[in-house]
Amino acid sequence: MLARVVAELIAAGVPALAGYMAWGVRGRSSEVFGRSVWRGPSARRALALTFDDGPSESTPKLLDLLAEYGARATFCVLGFHTRRLPRVVRRLVAEGHEIANHSDTHPTLYLRSGEFIAAQVGRAQETIAQTAGIAPRFFRAPYGARWFGLAAAQEKHGLTGLMWTAIASDWRLSAPEIAARMQARTRPGAVFCFHDGRELAQDPDISSTLGALACLLPAWRKAGYELIPAGEMFPAISPAVVSTP
Repeated sequence: MLARVVAELIAAGVPALAGYMAWGVRGRSSEVFGRSVWRGPSARRALALTFDDGPSESTPKLLDLLAEYGARATFCVLGFHTRRLPRVVRRLVAEGHEIANHSDTHPTLYLRSGEFIAAQVGRAQETIAQTAGIAPRFFRAPYGARWFGLAAAQEKHGLTGLMWTAIASDWRLSAPEIAARMQARTRPGAVFCFHDGRELAQDPDISSTLGALACLLPAWRKAGYELIPAGEMFPAISPAVVSTP
């Protein structure tokens, strides 16, 4: 099917093909490179909170903040940081949060070989399962960029791609800017992407993320939103598999 679509686009001209591929790689709703979700049903007044690039040394502060408001989230962790901070990963699970696979070392998957992509997904999946005792059900591609070979890697490990409805850009914005940005994008069923790490950095500064959430969490609660992991937003996705650590 994909090969036929690409062939038709090539026949239509290079600009059309380039546009299609750009959407396929980065488009939130794209499933060109594997099954994926990006927003939930609007009938439920709920928000799915997700956090990328962790765990980090500041993740425990984030966990304390989430607990204060009864919020649970999906943490898209790296294999690299999971090996560094296994206790934090185990705390995530113990406190009712969900673990997702965000690759092993946060490379760009775009234009990489199928073997490279399979290794990134597979090593992280093994590391997370052995550490947390739970095999992730979601995979979030670094930078949201996907490529050929990812669909096969996801299928092998029973993973569904997890994109986002809105991204906080919290690696570059101030706390007030993040809060305003995400408040403006708040709608039932939204999947929000924040960061509790900064790629492979150790002990990163995530104070802007924490500051924004200190404003957003009570506001969302006051507005009657449930704050849930992605797995509860998309209950049809197969449950995570329990693994022996």
